[in-house]
Amino acid sequence: MPLSEALRRLSLDPGFWSGEFSDADLLPDLLRASFPVVGGYALVLEIEVPSGERTLGLRRPAASEPVQLGWAPARGPYPASLRWWELEMCARVIALADPTLPHPGLVVALLSPFAPVTGDDDAPAVAAMREAAYRSLRREVPPPAPSGPEQAPLPLFTDERWWPSPPAPSPQVLSEATIAELSFPAQAMDQVRADKRFPHEDLLDLVRRAGARLDQLPGQECYSVGRPLARTIAGSGDLARLPELVGALTEAGCDHPTVLDALSEPLVPLEACWVVETLAGVEPGTLLRRHV
Repeated sequence: MPLSEALRRLSLDPGFWSGEFSDADLLPDLLRASFPVVGGYALVLEIEVPSGERTLGLRRPAASEPVQLGWAPARGPYPASLRWWELEMCARVIALADPTLPHPGLVVALLSPFAPVTGDDDAPAVAAMREAAYRSLRREVPPPAPSGPEQAPLPLFTDERWWPSPPAPSPQVLSEATIAELSFPAQAMDQVRADKRFPHEDLLDLVRRAGARLDQLPGQECYSVGRPLARTIAGSGDLARLPELVGALTEAGCDHPTVLDALSEPLVPLEACWVVETLAGVEPGTLLRRHV
């Protein structure tokens, strides 16, 4: 399981995303999220309690412990451990391997602070992807309590305006203001990649393998039938033909929940965009930039 139950519960606490912990005494001293990517590599996030200090690591194949990519205090600043495109590529591969971690979602929400914007990035696209990730954080809420009089009211007071329903609680974990604050991509600060101890070769190998995994997908039998239509959608930017694409894929035997859920209602446009781009075999961002 990539996320411990304690960390998954904590991700539903708004305070966690601002560097604060509720009931820290009930939490273990160290929280760890391990996201297997490909070829035995994994991105590992460790969070110390109650300080909130965070360490991003890269676990190599056959290794038990990760090598450090970067460290940050609870409220930052964060080091530029990953390029944005590296994180986004890994998040796509993780989502394909684990349908419980859709993209954009928890992977981007937790790890994107370690991938700040550089001059080579499309800042609005990065901000939109981060916003979608933080907006995806949702929790179960109880139904609103029944409203209205306990007994039949007098005729004068039967109008519903006299008995307004209480506001329904929002399933969205973060407020709009918090989402806006977290989504704004920070500029690259600490250039840890210049350190000679930084695992450049291992990270390069991970990125190479992740790219190969995505390149292989559209050539697989159940996906190849949808490639022409995916290319058409990527070229036009028109998501209205997604139901047609879903139909073609299912008829060809595709039952991958990550792929089908991303292309189906209720639609999250940025989630659909990366799946279409992958199926079409086009450069990441080709379709996404049209919906930012």
